[in-house]
Parts: sequence; C-alpha cells; structure tokens
Amino acid sequence: MTTPPAARRPPTVPAAALVHVYTAVGAVLAFWMVVAAFEGRTTTVLWLFLVAMVIDGSDGLLARRLRVKEAIPGFDGALLDNIVDYLTYCFAPMLLLWADGRLPGGAVGAVLASLPMLASSYGFCRSDAKTEDHFFLGFPSYWNILAFYVVVLELSPTVTGVLVAVFAVLVFVPVKYVYPSRTENWWWTNMAATAAWFAAYAVITVQLPDPNVVLVGLSLAYVAFYTVESLMLTLRRRRTDPASSSAAAPAPSA
Repeated sequence: MTTPPAARRPPTVPAAALVHVYTAVGAVLAFWMVVAAFEGRTTTVLWLFLVAMVIDGSDGLLARRLRVKEAIPGFDGALLDNIVDYLTYCFAPMLLLWADGRLPGGAVGAVLASLPMLASSYGFCRSDAKTEDHFFLGFPSYWNILAFYVVVLELSPTVTGVLVAVFAVLVFVPVKYVYPSRTENWWWTNMAATAAWFAAYAVITVQLPDPNVVLVGLSLAYVAFYTVESLMLTLRRRRTDPASSSAAAPAPSA
C-alpha cells in the first residue's frame, strides 16, 4: 500500500496552532520595536522589521501547507495576520520616524504621522485588499520599508513627509501590487529577488551608518523592479479583463 501524499493527510491541530503562534510573535516584535524606538535604538528596530518581514513572508506558506483553516476552522488566521501586519508594517514604523525626529516637527509632523495609520486602517479592512488573483490592491502599507530607506539614505524630514503623504494617497489608488509569495506571474523570479533583497537589507543594516553605496543601489533596484512589475501587470489585466477596470472606476452618481 502506498502512502497518501502529504497534502492529503488530515491536518493536525497542534501543527496548525503553532503556525498561529508563529504569526502572533509579530505582535511581540511590534512591542519591542516601539520600546527600541523610544530608546533611540534605531538599528535594533530595523532588525526587528526584518524578522517581522521574514515571519510574514513564511507564515502563509506554512498555513497553506499545514491546512490550518481545516485544522482550526473557528480561528481567523487572516485576521490575526492583518492585526500583526498593521502593528509591524504601519504603526511601529511611523512611531520610529516620529521618535527618531525623521518627520517635520509640530502639528505638520503630527498630521503626517497620522496619515499612514488612517490610510492603512482602511487598507487592511477592505475586503478586496488581497485580490482573488493574489495581488495587493492599493499600496500595501510597506511603511517599514519606507522607514528603512529614510534611515539608510538619511532623508530630510521634509522629503520624508512628502513621501509619507504620497504613499498614504497610493493606498487608495487601485493598482495591483505583486504579492511575492502568491502572485503566479514570475513567481520564482519574485521569490529569488525578494530573498536577495532580505539579504541586502541585513548587510546594509550591519554596515550602518555607512552602508555600501552599490549595495544600497542594488536594493533600490529591486524596489524599482517590484514597482514596474506591479504597474505592468495591473495594466495587462485591465486590457485583458475590461470588467476589472470598470469595477475599479467610480460608479456614476444618481
């Protein structure tokens, strides 16, 4: 008798529970991000960002592999993931920029720090934030990545404020952004490039405050590739599926 494929074996509750605990560790990391930010340990916060991104990039793969929805149907892992992502990708990065003096001071800075938290509150709660064809719809709240480059490039508070405002608006713009671990187009290329970017992130963080300029440039090249790929795939889908573009357009007023 042959052993049935692993994918067909009944999911186990202990394994599924461990995946949820693995995801929830991100909330603990968010707490220590906030502590480190207030203590002025910026590099520590950047390391915690990286750990949180690695967890976020792998917990979904584990969840699908171990079929956690079948094992624990009464637990909403997607909601847990959104809560953790909001804390680690939005709240903690904006707090770092504020505590580290990377935003303009006074009321202007307070407003700018609030914009991403308001915009991402909407972004994380919209039902189509992750599309059926496995894209993120609207800027996917990569505030941790923005904060990373603000620190690495030593951007001025004015430039940082402008970038924060622009990306807050982009949360509402219906561009489909690649979901590296799930988007089918160029999956292997995206995963390899993302892994290389993680490695570059780690080396750059080790080298702070004087990272290698070439390495920083290569890491930004990945960001550019990701952006161009997302725009190209968005346009391609709108051309091949007119219904999607009409759905994205605002409905006429009565």
